[in-house]
Amino acid sequence: MSTSQRFLDRLGLQHPIIQAPMAGVSTPRMAAAVSNAGGLGSLAIGAGTVAQARQMMADTRALTDRPFNVNVFCHAPAVRDARREADWLAHLAPLFAELGAAVPTELDEIYQTFLGNETAFALLLEQRPAVVSFHFGLPARQQIAALRQAGVYTMATATNLREAMLIEQAGVDAIVAQGVEAGGHRGVFDPQAPDERHSTSVLLRLLAGRTTLPLIAAGGIMDGQGVRAALDLGAAAAQLGTAFVLCPESSANAGYRANLQSARAASTRLTSVLSGRLARGMVNRLIEHGEAPGSPPPADYPVAYDAAKQLNALASRHGDSEFAAQWAGQGAPLAREMGAEELVSALAREMAA
Repeated sequence: MSTSQRFLDRLGLQHPIIQAPMAGVSTPRMAAAVSNAGGLGSLAIGAGTVAQARQMMADTRALTDRPFNVNVFCHAPAVRDARREADWLAHLAPLFAELGAAVPTELDEIYQTFLGNETAFALLLEQRPAVVSFHFGLPARQQIAALRQAGVYTMATATNLREAMLIEQAGVDAIVAQGVEAGGHRGVFDPQAPDERHSTSVLLRLLAGRTTLPLIAAGGIMDGQGVRAALDLGAAAAQLGTAFVLCPESSANAGYRANLQSARAASTRLTSVLSGRLARGMVNRLIEHGEAPGSPPPADYPVAYDAAKQLNALASRHGDSEFAAQWAGQGAPLAREMGAEELVSALAREMAA
């Protein structure tokens, strides 16, 4: 039996297709639709409260009795630096002024990490989703062991061989091998460490044979041919994010959808300007302003995100999306507008063709 078939059997899936968690874009409707179609739908709870996470899981279960994934952020807490944050706000001041607002006097750490969050951990043990996945690092080994004992299958993102080895040693069940093509935040454990920025295909080949864990390919995969290629390179399944943004079940707004269907989709960039941590999205004015020569470094993650979200909220009142985080991978021009269930079926047909 192939690694892919064992993975499918273990989770009760029909297709080796996982919808990426995508905080701010994925919804219970989307996760349920993907799972009902035989793939693995995902929820991202790292950007919300524990109460919101509980409601998202309840809403998903009301729409499907199939397995789904719940993703958490395992980043180190922000390193607060008053001078760095003040310099970043001063750099953004002309943009706030342009939108008729005063620059904020301070920024907040808007996303709490899963690390040390006992309430969020207790919720996962109580709810026991079929899968829990970790991004930006790993929780304590005893928490991973407790989830496994509760019957929860675990996955964690790796961008290089070292991270993959740490994932295997920690007792996680599968590795999400994230290539540099991927949209959204890079899952590096340590943002200060050197980053080789492996492509998805190179990363799969580096990990295949060096780990006994199933590999989930992530980054630049937009169609069934891409899924099949990932399986041929050693993956047990493929995780697609940008491919699902245009689905009606996604919470992407009209501006995001319009840009993803325009020439702008062909221009994506890895940048720390929006959130304080490297993430790939469609280029906009905020990215260009923040990366202009002489710009100071942004505040740490997720503190910088607070500034970007405040700018975007102001601009959105005027129908301006030039300050929005519109995450997209390098395959963005291949995005298709169709229902999530229909997309999973199309991907499966293309794989078999």
